Amino acid sequence: MTDRIAKLVGMTAMAPSRTSPDLSYLLDHASHVLRTRMAAALAEIGLTSRMHCVLVHALEAERTQIQLAEIGDMDKTTMVVTVDALEKAGLAERRPSSTDRRARIIAVTEEGARVARQSQEIVDRVHEEALGTLATSNREVFLRVMNQLVTGHLAKPVEAPGPVRRARQHER
Repeated sequence: MTDRIAKLVGMTAMAPSRTSPDLSYLLDHASHVLRTRMAAALAEIGLTSRMHCVLVHALEAERTQIQLAEIGDMDKTTMVVTVDALEKAGLAERRPSSTDRRARIIAVTEEGARVARQSQEIVDRVHEEALGTLATSNREVFLRVMNQLVTGHLAKPVEAPGPVRRARQHER
């Protein structure tokens, strides 16, 4: 019986050969490392990537918490926790909307605007450090091709039969 199992295992032990690079690994790994670098850099000023995202997008226009959650790809609970932290730090506050009395917007304080400028410099620096490892000509091609992917074939997720573990953290 043992010889028979060994033969069966031996016959099925070969992994299939790849016919193309492991794009999933490359994109996941690069994204994970970039997110960890971003998190560490923003932590130096007491922010998370989500806090940065909310501050920057709330400064662009009057936006509700729900609108900011959609932009930042956050669920309601995460958004509430993020805004609570921004309020506690004195960087933002919930206020009634000027256009819809039923809605509440996230308003950035003066200190929040200062911190947002500082955090944007940090985000830009982390991105520049990553892209700076590429030759200028490769950088331009890389960015053009990545934009083609995320606005084309990889623009929207498809329905999956079960939950797919999803990495958050795309900054807009």
